[in-house]
Amino acid sequence: MIATKPQWLRKFNSLKLSSLSHQMMLIGLGITLFFILIAVFSPLLQQWGWIQNPTEFLSNPIHNPPSLEYWFGTNRQGYDVFSRTLFGTQVAWKVLLLATALSLFIGVPLGLVSGYLGGKIDRILLFLMDTVYTLPGLLLSITLAFVVGRGILNAALALSIAYIPQYYRVVRNHTTSVKTELFVEAAQAMGANTWTVLSRYLFLNVIQSVPVLFTLNAADAILTLGSLGFLGLGLPEETPEWGHDLRLALEALPTGIWWTALFPGLALTLMVVGLSLLGEGMNEWINPKLRNQQN
Repeated sequence: MIATKPQWLRKFNSLKLSSLSHQMMLIGLGITLFFILIAVFSPLLQQWGWIQNPTEFLSNPIHNPPSLEYWFGTNRQGYDVFSRTLFGTQVAWKVLLLATALSLFIGVPLGLVSGYLGGKIDRILLFLMDTVYTLPGLLLSITLAFVVGRGILNAALALSIAYIPQYYRVVRNHTTSVKTELFVEAAQAMGANTWTVLSRYLFLNVIQSVPVLFTLNAADAILTLGSLGFLGLGLPEETPEWGHDLRLALEALPTGIWWTALFPGLALTLMVVGLSLLGEGMNEWINPKLRNQQN
């Protein structure tokens, strides 16, 4: 039995190089790759002595403005803003990848099983997911952060709960429509068991929107993580995290000390913009209806 070619692979050939979606993807991909490189090479730069330790207090650096010695200046806690901004990228990637991966690996299988089997299992799962989905994501993450405590894994867990229903709903809806296709019915008629149908005939045909949802959830995870850090939750105090550094910079802003808030804020904003552009561009490419409305 041979499964049909996945829809997202067939649509790859229809991508127009001059389309708006392609331009958005290129810009978003460029920004995203830039932050990936920062996250990968920050430890090496510290090891080579090119940047300061982001958790190390310097000798007498409090509120030094940007200079050749401290490129982004220093804050009132005695931390180098440049190194904390760079390492904040690494922390952000760790948390968002863990959070989105956890929600993906839970939401996608549940959506497949629920949409394919239907019946009582589908009704129970749909009720549970809709209940979680109706709760404000930030409020849910704040509540869970209080419960699970601080740490990268705990912060990722607190963020992931809000995204599981999104993966579930998208995959369930696609599964419900795809399971009535002729190739699925043919596989069932030839004796394919449930696992074979789910893994070989449904999975590759229902995950076309998952990469889009992944990038958009990643952008939202950055904002939520920053909000948790700004509220003093999520990660330990000494961890270089943009939201936490913005909270520390807030007290210094009225005195004209702008650099401690500017650079972490720019980094957070640019990374969210890059992931959002990448996700929206992919969405317009994968969903032809959106692209046709613009043409």
